[in-house]
Amino acid sequence: MDFIKTTEQDSLYNNLEQQSAMELLQNINQEDQKVALAVQKALPQIEALVNIIASKLKQGGRLFYMGAGTSGRLGILDASECPPTFGVHHDLVIGLIAGGDTAIRKAVENAEDNTLQGWKDLQAYHIQNNDVVIGIAASGTTPYVIAALEKCKQHQIATGCITMNAQSPLHQTADYPVVVTVGPEFITGSSRMKAGTAQKMVLNMISTSTMILLGKVKGNKMVDMQLSNEKLIDRGTKMLVKEAQLPYNQAKKLLLQHGSVRNVLTFLNYETK
Repeated sequence: MDFIKTTEQDSLYNNLEQQSAMELLQNINQEDQKVALAVQKALPQIEALVNIIASKLKQGGRLFYMGAGTSGRLGILDASECPPTFGVHHDLVIGLIAGGDTAIRKAVENAEDNTLQGWKDLQAYHIQNNDVVIGIAASGTTPYVIAALEKCKQHQIATGCITMNAQSPLHQTADYPVVVTVGPEFITGSSRMKAGTAQKMVLNMISTSTMILLGKVKGNKMVDMQLSNEKLIDRGTKMLVKEAQLPYNQAKKLLLQHGSVRNVLTFLNYETK
């Protein structure tokens, strides 16, 4: 390899086992504070990726996240939050992990080294030209992810990536790469830490910004969120109380009747400020 894996470099801290709990916490926190600044430097790359995703989804496409281990789990987490938060179909944002659903909870041996399975996993969803596939890998070298993106490019499917290593194979493969250089981990090589935090931040930005561009937010409110529990029903009711100046009980009745804040506001012919 002709690039340096910053995620594998020695920790800036040593003799960790000799540190007190407070020293450990302070040092971890000090490293974590570097993550947001590293993400900030990647904003132009994230913008380019968000714009292509929004464009493709407006054309009927879908968004796929692919990763192994922590990276795969974070993609699945972000994908799973889109339907309840924004009221979109479960098949709009899809998270795939090397080793399948079993790997969400337990590591599946050698799954990330399989260069054929990633494309098979995408084919199971009838991947097509309007879709976008984002490979997530802190190292930038995960075979499961890279091989799948290479296949996507052969089929003119837009690809992006989230990696922590510049000039890695994944960086060089993706059409719209996002590289967040967070530096060495607190525990050498433990990329579930700063790298994982950076991935989570970027995924939050991608899905949230995309959904706003798709019109799934009005003002600053989640007007299409699913009413799947009492907390969300109460939140939706209070939105209506504030936006439409309705009594709480009337707002709740209308919300349950029409199924979403947006539907109630449409019924009332009311625009959020």
